[in-house]
Amino acid sequence: MFNWYKKVMFENYANFNGRARRSEYWYFTLMNLIILIIAVVLDSTLGFNFSPLPYGYLYITVALASFVPGLAVAVRRLHDVGKSGWFYFIVLIPLIGAIWLLVLFFTEGTKGENQYGSDPKSSGEEINNIGAE
Repeated sequence: MFNWYKKVMFENYANFNGRARRSEYWYFTLMNLIILIIAVVLDSTLGFNFSPLPYGYLYITVALASFVPGLAVAVRRLHDVGKSGWFYFIVLIPLIGAIWLLVLFFTEGTKGENQYGSDPKSSGEEINNIGAE
């Protein structure tokens, strides 16, 4: 799980091209959520939080640092299901847009090559290289 997070945060920081597997997107999202929760706890414990709010400087720093990689992996995930990255703005439609986007993030990617690149599942090479350094 950490390897997917590292891959998105550092190797593909602002890469909006290509495709991202479901596992790449969801492992990044899960790890990012865990890190943000830890940041909130540390902010509250160390007294860095903004007075009435539970979060503070650490949370804001982590959230800002992960914003661009999170957006980039979401766009690549949309590419995997054959949608343009601009389709992310569907979330602006109240309730229905967020549900539709969530369904797309859970949908299996297009088999084989599409207009955004080759199928990341087909090679298997990417998974075998994770953690092997």
